[in-house]
Amino acid sequence: MIRKIIHIDEDRCDGCGLCASACHEGAIGMVDGRARLLRDDYCDGLGNCLPACPRGAITFIEREAAEYDEAAVQKHLAGVKEKTSHQENRDCHQGGCPGSKAQLFVRQAPAAAMEMEEAVSQLRQWPVQIKLVAVNAPCFENTNLLVSADCAAYAHGNFHKTFMRNRVTLIGCPKLDEVDYGEKLTEIIKRNNIRSVTVVRMEVPCCAGIENAVKTALQNSGKMIPWRVVTLSREGEILED
Repeated sequence: MIRKIIHIDEDRCDGCGLCASACHEGAIGMVDGRARLLRDDYCDGLGNCLPACPRGAITFIEREAAEYDEAAVQKHLAGVKEKTSHQENRDCHQGGCPGSKAQLFVRQAPAAAMEMEEAVSQLRQWPVQIKLVAVNAPCFENTNLLVSADCAAYAHGNFHKTFMRNRVTLIGCPKLDEVDYGEKLTEIIKRNNIRSVTVVRMEVPCCAGIENAVKTALQNSGKMIPWRVVTLSREGEILED
């Protein structure tokens, strides 16, 4: 049958994976570092993936394609979930999961640092969890926003002073929470006058989820807001800014 279906321009795709995360049917997969339409009958033609692509690599076309098959999609999604769960368990048991791999850091703090006065908290609001905060909380009006992986504050010794000062702080863990922060962050940015967004993530792969959620939120909000991403090593050093 002739129907509307997505088309991915492989030359424009940069492999960010945002479209695959946005596709609720699992029709898009990452193959050799690029987004691919896995099967025609997985694509419902609604295009949730289009606004997620920062490169404009996804468009609608009309062509001969198999009809959307919801039963096939549900079977596919169940298989993907089971495969992912088994893979994560196997990797972690073998010490292959970067976010779970045990490490011991030996630190020798200078005597002067040990004798410093007690640090002053820079937290400006409560709650701080992305899941718990209200999208229209007064703290969001005319402010700079910090969206951080919750591990980051423990890794970076001067986190309050370096990142939290003069910002409203939101934290989360995309691997443990297993929710899409994109929708909540989109509403926060849409409904409030956010001046800038800073993302602080760890170097481990699962932390890409929090960065991708902010990208999605900024794109879907329709606002042009300055933003930056800071990546920390597991030892707490700034790797990228």
